[in-house]
Amino acid sequence: MDGKSRQNAARERPRATPEQAHARMDRLMALGIVAQHDIASRLGLNITDLTCLGFVLEAEGTGTAATAGELARRAHLTTGAITGVITRLERAGYVRRQSDPADRRRVRVVAEPTSTARIFEVYGPNYQRFAALFAEYGPDEIAVLADWLERATEIITTSADEMRGGTGPG
Repeated sequence: MDGKSRQNAARERPRATPEQAHARMDRLMALGIVAQHDIASRLGLNITDLTCLGFVLEAEGTGTAATAGELARRAHLTTGAITGVITRLERAGYVRRQSDPADRRRVRVVAEPTSTARIFEVYGPNYQRFAALFAEYGPDEIAVLADWLERATEIITTSADEMRGGTGPG
Protein backbone atom coordinates (compact mmCIF):
# COMPACT_ATOMS: atom_id res chain seq x y z
CA MET A 1 0.00 0.00 0.00
CA ASP A 2 1.45 3.38 -0.95
CA GLY A 3 1.66 6.30 1.49
CA LYS A 4 -1.44 8.06 0.18
CA SER A 5 -3.56 4.89 0.36
CA ARG A 6 -2.36 4.24 3.93
CA GLN A 7 -3.15 7.83 4.86
CA ASN A 8 -6.64 7.59 3.32
CA ALA A 9 -7.34 4.23 4.93
CA ALA A 10 -6.32 5.56 8.35
CA ARG A 11 -8.27 8.83 8.09
CA GLU A 12 -10.78 9.26 10.87
CA ARG A 13 -14.34 9.62 9.62
CA PRO A 14 -17.00 11.54 11.53
CA ARG A 15 -19.50 9.33 13.31
CA ALA A 16 -23.12 9.37 12.16
CA THR A 17 -26.25 7.49 13.01
CA PRO A 18 -28.30 5.79 10.27
CA GLU A 19 -30.89 8.56 10.74
CA GLN A 20 -28.26 11.26 10.20
CA ALA A 21 -26.95 9.45 7.12
CA HIS A 22 -30.51 9.16 5.78
CA ALA A 23 -31.10 12.88 6.29
CA ARG A 24 -27.85 13.66 4.44
CA MET A 25 -28.89 11.33 1.62
CA ASP A 26 -32.27 13.11 1.36
CA ARG A 27 -30.49 16.47 1.15
CA LEU A 28 -28.07 15.14 -1.49
CA MET A 29 -30.93 13.77 -3.60
CA ALA A 30 -32.89 17.03 -3.38
CA LEU A 31 -29.84 19.10 -4.36
CA GLY A 32 -29.11 16.60 -7.16
CA ILE A 33 -32.57 17.15 -8.62
CA VAL A 34 -32.12 20.93 -8.55
CA ALA A 35 -28.65 20.62 -10.09
CA GLN A 36 -29.92 18.30 -12.86
CA HIS A 37 -32.56 20.86 -13.80
CA ASP A 38 -29.88 23.57 -13.95
CA ILE A 39 -27.58 21.37 -16.03
CA ALA A 40 -30.41 20.41 -18.41
CA SER A 41 -31.22 24.08 -18.88
CA ARG A 42 -27.57 24.95 -19.62
CA LEU A 43 -27.51 22.18 -22.23
CA GLY A 44 -30.74 23.42 -23.81
CA LEU A 45 -32.70 20.35 -22.66
CA ASN A 46 -35.43 19.47 -20.22
CA ILE A 47 -34.82 17.02 -17.39
CA THR A 48 -36.45 14.06 -19.16
CA ASP A 49 -34.36 14.62 -22.27
CA LEU A 50 -31.18 14.91 -20.18
CA THR A 51 -32.06 11.69 -18.35
CA CYS A 52 -32.57 9.84 -21.63
CA LEU A 53 -29.33 11.28 -23.03
CA GLY A 54 -27.62 9.89 -19.94
CA PHE A 55 -29.10 6.45 -20.70
CA VAL A 56 -27.79 6.68 -24.29
CA LEU A 57 -24.30 7.53 -23.06
CA GLU A 58 -24.45 4.81 -20.40
CA ALA A 59 -25.33 2.22 -23.06
CA GLU A 60 -22.48 3.37 -25.27
CA GLY A 61 -20.14 3.19 -22.29
CA THR A 62 -20.95 -0.52 -22.05
CA GLY A 63 -20.35 -1.03 -25.78
CA THR A 64 -24.00 -1.22 -26.80
CA ALA A 65 -26.52 1.16 -28.29
CA ALA A 66 -29.76 2.14 -26.62
CA THR A 67 -32.98 1.34 -28.43
CA ALA A 68 -36.00 3.60 -28.45
CA GLY A 69 -37.96 0.89 -26.61
CA GLU A 70 -35.28 0.55 -23.93
CA LEU A 71 -35.20 4.32 -23.41
CA ALA A 72 -38.99 4.38 -23.08
CA ARG A 73 -38.90 1.57 -20.53
CA ARG A 74 -36.08 3.06 -18.45
CA ALA A 75 -37.61 6.55 -18.45
CA HIS A 76 -41.12 5.16 -17.92
CA LEU A 77 -42.40 6.87 -21.05
CA THR A 78 -44.77 5.76 -23.77
CA THR A 79 -43.37 5.00 -27.22
CA GLY A 80 -44.99 8.21 -28.47
CA ALA A 81 -43.34 10.27 -25.73
CA ILE A 82 -39.91 8.73 -26.35
CA THR A 83 -40.23 9.60 -30.02
CA GLY A 84 -40.56 13.25 -28.97
CA VAL A 85 -37.56 12.97 -26.64
CA ILE A 86 -35.38 11.47 -29.38
CA THR A 87 -36.53 14.11 -31.86
CA ARG A 88 -35.63 16.92 -29.43
CA LEU A 89 -32.24 15.34 -28.70
CA GLU A 90 -31.59 15.04 -32.45
CA ARG A 91 -32.57 18.66 -33.08
CA ALA A 92 -30.24 19.75 -30.27
CA GLY A 93 -27.42 17.75 -31.91
CA TYR A 94 -26.89 15.21 -29.12
CA VAL A 95 -28.07 11.97 -30.75
CA ARG A 96 -29.08 10.41 -34.03
CA ARG A 97 -31.36 7.53 -34.92
CA GLN A 98 -29.78 4.49 -36.49
CA SER A 99 -31.53 1.40 -37.86
CA ASP A 100 -30.65 -1.79 -36.01
CA PRO A 101 -28.90 -4.03 -38.57
CA ALA A 102 -30.34 -7.13 -36.88
CA ASP A 103 -33.93 -5.84 -36.88
CA ARG A 104 -34.82 -2.98 -39.24
CA ARG A 105 -38.00 -2.26 -37.24
CA ARG A 106 -35.96 -1.39 -34.20
CA VAL A 107 -34.27 1.99 -33.85
CA ARG A 108 -31.00 2.49 -32.07
CA VAL A 109 -30.21 5.85 -30.56
CA VAL A 110 -26.54 6.78 -30.66
CA ALA A 111 -24.75 9.84 -29.36
CA GLU A 112 -23.25 12.31 -31.79
CA PRO A 113 -19.45 12.40 -31.49
CA THR A 114 -19.53 15.92 -29.99
CA SER A 115 -22.08 15.04 -27.28
CA THR A 116 -19.63 13.95 -24.63
CA ALA A 117 -17.50 17.08 -25.00
CA ARG A 118 -20.58 19.33 -24.87
CA ILE A 119 -21.82 17.61 -21.74
CA PHE A 120 -18.40 17.54 -20.08
CA GLU A 121 -18.19 21.30 -20.59
CA VAL A 122 -21.05 21.62 -18.10
CA TYR A 123 -20.48 18.53 -15.92
CA GLY A 124 -16.67 18.68 -15.96
CA PRO A 125 -16.09 20.80 -12.86
CA ASN A 126 -18.51 18.64 -10.88
CA TYR A 127 -16.82 15.42 -12.06
CA GLN A 128 -13.45 16.85 -11.07
CA ARG A 129 -14.71 17.76 -7.59
CA PHE A 130 -16.14 14.26 -7.13
CA ALA A 131 -12.88 12.70 -8.37
CA ALA A 132 -11.01 14.72 -5.74
CA LEU A 133 -13.49 13.60 -3.09
CA PHE A 134 -13.16 9.92 -4.07
CA ALA A 135 -9.36 10.31 -3.96
CA GLU A 136 -9.68 10.96 -0.22
CA TYR A 137 -10.95 7.40 0.31
CA GLY A 138 -9.02 4.16 0.28
CA PRO A 139 -9.85 1.23 -2.02
CA ASP A 140 -11.86 -0.59 0.68
CA GLU A 141 -13.91 2.53 1.38
CA ILE A 142 -14.53 3.08 -2.35
CA ALA A 143 -15.75 -0.52 -2.56
CA VAL A 144 -18.22 0.14 0.27
CA LEU A 145 -19.39 3.38 -1.35
CA ALA A 146 -19.83 1.70 -4.75
CA ASP A 147 -21.74 -1.18 -3.17
CA TRP A 148 -23.96 1.21 -1.21
CA LEU A 149 -24.68 3.34 -4.27
CA GLU A 150 -25.56 0.27 -6.36
CA ARG A 151 -27.85 -1.13 -3.70
CA ALA A 152 -29.45 2.29 -3.07
CA THR A 153 -30.12 2.55 -6.81
CA GLU A 154 -31.91 -0.80 -6.68
CA ILE A 155 -34.05 0.43 -3.77
CA ILE A 156 -35.00 3.62 -5.60
CA THR A 157 -35.78 1.64 -8.76
CA THR A 158 -38.02 -0.75 -6.81
CA SER A 159 -39.76 2.14 -5.06
CA ALA A 160 -40.36 3.99 -8.33
CA ASP A 161 -41.72 0.82 -9.96
CA GLU A 162 -44.06 0.27 -7.01
CA MET A 163 -45.33 3.86 -7.16
CA ARG A 164 -45.90 3.71 -10.89
CA GLY A 165 -47.56 0.33 -10.67
CA GLY A 166 -49.64 1.21 -7.67
CA THR A 167 -48.26 -1.73 -5.67
CA GLY A 168 -46.51 0.31 -3.03
CA PRO A 169 -47.82 1.82 0.19
CA GLY A 170 -50.16 4.82 0.08
